[in-house]
Amino acid sequence: MRILIKKIKKLVQTEDKPKLKVSGKQMAKIGSIDNAYLILKNDIIEDFGKMKDMPQIEGNYKSIDASGKMVFPSFCDSHTHLVYAGNREIEYNDKIRGLSYEEIAKRGGGILNSAKLLNDTSEDELYEQALPRINEIISQGTGAVEIKSGYGLTLDGELKMLRVIKRLKETTPLIIKSTFLGAHAVPAEYESKQSQYVNFVINDILPKVAEEKLADFIDVFCDKGFFTVEETDKILKAGAKYGLQPKIHANELDFSGGVQIGVKHNALSVDHLEYIGDEEIKVLKKSKTMPTILPGAAFFLNMPYSPARKMIDAGLPLALASDFNPGSSPSGNMKLMMSFASINYKMTIEEVINASTINTAYAMNISKISGSIGKGKKANVFITKPMPSLEFFTYAYGSNLIDTVILGGEIY
Repeated sequence: MRILIKKIKKLVQTEDKPKLKVSGKQMAKIGSIDNAYLILKNDIIEDFGKMKDMPQIEGNYKSIDASGKMVFPSFCDSHTHLVYAGNREIEYNDKIRGLSYEEIAKRGGGILNSAKLLNDTSEDELYEQALPRINEIISQGTGAVEIKSGYGLTLDGELKMLRVIKRLKETTPLIIKSTFLGAHAVPAEYESKQSQYVNFVINDILPKVAEEKLADFIDVFCDKGFFTVEETDKILKAGAKYGLQPKIHANELDFSGGVQIGVKHNALSVDHLEYIGDEEIKVLKKSKTMPTILPGAAFFLNMPYSPARKMIDAGLPLALASDFNPGSSPSGNMKLMMSFASINYKMTIEEVINASTINTAYAMNISKISGSIGKGKKANVFITKPMPSLEFFTYAYGSNLIDTVILGGEIY
């Protein structure tokens, strides 16, 4: 089955030569074609170009007139926690009253609150709660998503989360990557016994995760008040024995050493990065690790903004993801994250497009098949409503501008 999208006002993020990521000054450039066509065959991108060069299509096909509209590759959201039980809106009021993220955590809120709810929720119910969130992000243009565990903090809870993620992989049209984040927080019963919990993650949970092949990556919350560099090093070494590449929560709350330990272990990405200095930038420039900012979390928690401009100007690549979770970023709307990045991080429209497509695809290890409009790539795209300009997409930050979503060559 073919789909022809014709008379496209602007076909965005096109590439003739495949690339895995873009860095530095190149982030200010995107390929695009005005008055374009796009042909999808089954689940891949077959052809694209200018309308004047559109070939004759033989056989049956569906035609979509995109006059006045633009077509983007689907977003890749490389950092989420969207499998969770219940919500944490009560803590929202605590934040408004001035309590910090760390203060809420010390009171048994935050991650520990989500862990209690999750362990009291069945696997089927957890799956049913996740489905509306999946459908929501699909409608908002996301075609690939990474989902972490980390709200179980017990053997059964972590395995339950990862099994739900596996089920979502099998039953939804999204490209989904799964990350084992057993070291997300220290459970209350391990208070003052953090090293014992680290050993429990390594010796009890990790082997079961590997046995059932439930994770693509491994993650650690390496930050002030959570896990130390030494503990992170120990967990990542254990994960490497099972072939799990790291993705690190780093430098959200302080200069934690998370960036350095992530690069040491060839992490696919280091995420958050509210605290980044010259030393971290220097280390990242010598690596293949993707620095990833999470604008929703910094906005919701009223935290310092990561120095995105400094990183890009230093020649680094940059990705941006939603951090969709119940406590610090209760939104998976990547268009909104792009607007946050433009306003709060001073990133141009071209930079935020690169950061939310090809570079986030790299941060999920899928940029060979996703993240741009290229022949042979996955047929994951969305068509906007009529727009006057490319810049209007992030300028109109509160408007739903996505008209049609196509995933794997199917219209949703």
